[in-house]
Amino acid sequence: MRVMRHTGWFLGSQLLLMAIACAGEPPVGEGGYDYPPASVEMTVRQVSDHAYYVEGSPGPTGNQGFVSNAGFVVTGAGVVVFDALGSPSLARLLLEKIRSVTDEPVVRVIVSHYRADHVYGLQVFSDLDADILAPDGAGKYLRSAQARARLEDRRVTLAPWVNEHTRLVPPDQYLGEGTRFRLGDVEFTVTLLGGIHPDGDLSLYIAPDRVLYTGDIVFNGMVPFLGTADTRRWLKVLERMDSEKLTALVPGRGSMARDPRKAIGFTRRYLEYLRKTMGRAVRELTPFDQAYTRVDWGGFENLPAFAGTNRRNARQVYRSLEAENLPRQPAD
Repeated sequence: MRVMRHTGWFLGSQLLLMAIACAGEPPVGEGGYDYPPASVEMTVRQVSDHAYYVEGSPGPTGNQGFVSNAGFVVTGAGVVVFDALGSPSLARLLLEKIRSVTDEPVVRVIVSHYRADHVYGLQVFSDLDADILAPDGAGKYLRSAQARARLEDRRVTLAPWVNEHTRLVPPDQYLGEGTRFRLGDVEFTVTLLGGIHPDGDLSLYIAPDRVLYTGDIVFNGMVPFLGTADTRRWLKVLERMDSEKLTALVPGRGSMARDPRKAIGFTRRYLEYLRKTMGRAVRELTPFDQAYTRVDWGGFENLPAFAGTNRRNARQVYRSLEAENLPRQPAD
């Protein structure tokens, strides 16, 4: 574990940041290269006594890659970060925001799942010697052609913030089950939520504050982005998610929820509606394009991210339900 090696780093890092500020130059990573500064608006929002988060834009892309949320918890003995955002430049900006709240070192990063908008910032925290924890399936993703292809794509679509110096950072610890740990005044519970995303999913519960960081298991007030997620398993996780004890929930995308049950319920309703409408189309052998135009999307079409994600979501669910071999019947 690398958590104990921060005393010397912290003093050195403060001097480095002061020198950078005086010189007017962008921060330099461990490899000796500059992080192109991110110019997006990033506002720290306090959730509870210990917990904070920053909120990405609702679109599926754009905003210099700042489209997902990240959180951090100030413990009195170091900072725990939840997710690392979609570029080293964004992670560096997040680190600056953390520094505006506390001078405690970042000692641990919990990664909800290994997808581009959550992990390309990891190298900033790895270079600071923070321990990185991720679900067990992250290793399979890191070894995949998909991971390499996505990084090459982002080096084009998110240049210069994702560039030839951006690297995929493996975690220090793969979690095959949940775990608990205590740091300073805070007790943490990390829960393995199962293979909703192919590489697995983690949530982080902050015991004294009763705050839950969910990653992309919950989207609050916006249409979720499904990607290759298993919606059947996703619904089972949401059904089991206990919101009774929570004072707040920080989703993977969308605003923090003071009514966690409502936020969880919205994501459930959307997934259930997709599976219901696309399931009917699959059973009746209705082609996707025809089925999609017949569906009444009035309950969702005015929400953020609908235009950019809903059709892709519906197609993914349609194909996954075909693979589930639903009983079919001819259309009328």
